[in-house]
Amino acid sequence: MLHYCSLKSNLGKVKMNGEGTMGTICLTVFILLLLICLCQSDDQLTSARPLSPGDLLISKNGVFALGFFSPVGSNESLYVGIWFHGIPEHNRTIVWVANRDNPTTTASTPTLAISNSSDLVLSDSKGQTLWRTQNINAAHDSGAFLVLRDTGNLVLQLPNTSVIWQSFDHPTDTILPGMEFLLIHRGRAVARLISWRSPDDPSTGDFSFGLDPVSNLQLIIWNGAKIYCRISVWNGVLGGMYPSSPSSMVYQTIVNKGDEFYLEIVVSGGSPYSRIMLDHTGTMKLLTWDSNSSSWTVISERPEGGYGLYDSCGPNGYCDFTEAAPACHCLEGFEAVGLNSSRGCRRTEPLQCSKGSHFVALPRMRVPDKFMLLRNRTFEQCAAECSRNCSCTAYAYANLSSGMADQSRCLVWTGELVDTWKSSNYGEVLYLRLANPPVKTKTNLVKIVVPVTACLLLPICIALVCIYKFKAGKWRKEEIQKKLMLGYLGTSNELGDKNVEFPFVSFDDIVAATDNFSDCHMLGRGGFGKVYKGMLKGGKEVAVKRLSQGSGQGIDEFRNEVVLLVKLQHRNLVRLLGCCIHEEEKLLIYEYLPNKSLDAFLFGMDIMGRWKCNGIGGLISC
Repeated sequence: MLHYCSLKSNLGKVKMNGEGTMGTICLTVFILLLLICLCQSDDQLTSARPLSPGDLLISKNGVFALGFFSPVGSNESLYVGIWFHGIPEHNRTIVWVANRDNPTTTASTPTLAISNSSDLVLSDSKGQTLWRTQNINAAHDSGAFLVLRDTGNLVLQLPNTSVIWQSFDHPTDTILPGMEFLLIHRGRAVARLISWRSPDDPSTGDFSFGLDPVSNLQLIIWNGAKIYCRISVWNGVLGGMYPSSPSSMVYQTIVNKGDEFYLEIVVSGGSPYSRIMLDHTGTMKLLTWDSNSSSWTVISERPEGGYGLYDSCGPNGYCDFTEAAPACHCLEGFEAVGLNSSRGCRRTEPLQCSKGSHFVALPRMRVPDKFMLLRNRTFEQCAAECSRNCSCTAYAYANLSSGMADQSRCLVWTGELVDTWKSSNYGEVLYLRLANPPVKTKTNLVKIVVPVTACLLLPICIALVCIYKFKAGKWRKEEIQKKLMLGYLGTSNELGDKNVEFPFVSFDDIVAATDNFSDCHMLGRGGFGKVYKGMLKGGKEVAVKRLSQGSGQGIDEFRNEVVLLVKLQHRNLVRLLGCCIHEEEKLLIYEYLPNKSLDAFLFGMDIMGRWKCNGIGGLISC
């Protein structure tokens, strides 16, 4: 695909009408052919023609563009950069900047060109060099050309496809899919991302991202020379994956190429635009483009809010990212120094070598900083190394890539544990040293057992006394009522010498059986009292006759019925089951006959001795 140079494109516009001559047509065709020959390919720049403001290099499939741009709010400063060409102009996303610390202006008529030494050079009309590549081994007049690929990589190469220089080796603040961000080269940390100064200023900012040059095991964000946030600690896991859309994934992985290690992101087929960038606030973000909302969506970021900052939870504390909102907690065996654990934690039981110690396993932890690496150790050797060293407070072990000379990674800590995380989807086991609980002597055991036993026996004794008093009181109460009842019955000579015994029913049982003489349990009433249906303990149904209080006839009735029913025992007579005298209450307990007595059917008399007239549909009053 070809494009017309901005300076010459107007020459190709020929207005044709019905009166045009053959000479005009031929001239037009000649001009068009001339323009095609003079203009460079969309995605390539040769040494013959430089790139000027207003010109663009567009990758083959139109994904990325290279050109001059001015940040939002600046109409004078010009930078050479690469951005997503498929994203609307008002959301232009710059992914690489050449002259970030040396801007130019339109008035200086800058150009980007390939020099005779096969360097890519940005210069102005005065010949001042603003930015250039450094190609030590490039040959003069080699025919080098520049091509912008659909990955966003700007490549300076020779006709034999040998790469002289590429922008992927010199990132600014962004990692693109397919870019191999070099972490280690021959045992040394090399590349760094460096943030913009502000959203509208691409110059070098305060924050940078890369591999810790001291240990070569940690990915870190620095604020100047200070650690701002630790992203991860190398434990042999090659990376993680994140959903970028319902049908696509973004994979973040570590690539091992022998003496070189790379950080790379790979996207599945059909994934939207993706990138990792370090913004001007020091936040490392994994983003994907949402075409529906025409905006970038954050898939993952570190640090997350105020948590995840270096040592944000203080010594011996950890930031828990497994909760709905990150929060600070104390490690096991520690307690907060202040009102909360954000100020750090201290041991609940100090370590003392003479009294012994043990280790607890804490899973899914991002291990603390300030560790010491012990090489060529097995897990058992790593654990033993820490166990026999009284000053060792924790250790962690991991198996690394098989391509490394030392496949073990034994980390040990002394003193306080700083900057620890807990995660739900990554991390490793941290083995933390804690003091053994104090040995309990016999004296201490006695001091503990005696008070505990006394505390347990006291309420038991009180309960037993209360139960005894309650039962004794109830027993005495029943005896009094029974004697009173026998006194009533003993005044009658009607019983003769016959030893009559029948059950005595307590008043409390009768009250419970009749629901405190509820009207809904009443079977009938008469001149001497009322009759209630009840259910005694054990489920036996009874009829309770309650004599009216203060009735002399009621007392006689009570005694006569007892004497009569005791003397007369017949299968057609209702049986007296028991009786009760309580203060003014006098009660007789009969067996319950659900089908009424014989006299009720013969004479229409109810259980209370009242006459009824038989009528159709039931009993009606006479």
